[in-house]
Amino acid sequence: MSKFELYNVVLKDIDNETRVIEYDLDDAYFKKIDSPEVQKGNVKAKVSVHKKMNTYELQFQLDGSIIIPCDRCLDDMEQQIHYKEKLQVKFGDKFAEEDEVVIIPESEGAINVAWFLYEFIVLNIPIKHVHAPGECNKTMVVKLKKHITRQKDDLDDDNSPLDFDDDDDFTAEEVQTDPRWDGLQNITENN
Repeated sequence: MSKFELYNVVLKDIDNETRVIEYDLDDAYFKKIDSPEVQKGNVKAKVSVHKKMNTYELQFQLDGSIIIPCDRCLDDMEQQIHYKEKLQVKFGDKFAEEDEVVIIPESEGAINVAWFLYEFIVLNIPIKHVHAPGECNKTMVVKLKKHITRQKDDLDDDNSPLDFDDDDDFTAEEVQTDPRWDGLQNITENN
């Protein structure tokens, strides 16, 4: 028995009805996937399968939350997942993905959606994922602020490499730059 057998959707058994399959994607599911992006979570997945002529339309609806590390303080944070996606599937000679259609072997007659569910979750993670203002690990944020070397004018710059929330109640020591580098600042100001 495969560890993802539960996620097999047998398409050749579906005629003119819409079949709805629900999954609880919990910590055990993410451990089975064994991928570094997400290892914990609780997501409710609903897959609706409807046959249209010679193709099958799978509609995915994902709602829940996952646990991922904060980009700023590296502590675990909860990221909400709300996502809908459609997938077109049809039978063919061998497994393939063309345009927006997944082709599965007619001899198998089923598609395993375990990896598709995981991909849709990962695609839903924002590029920048950080705690809400004031919720980051205070010790880590103070250390980050202490070790970032920027000139005083850059501390208020909105395009700083690490965005620290204005609501964070921290005091950071400003690190002075080496005066030998001050001449380089004139180069960028004159251009």
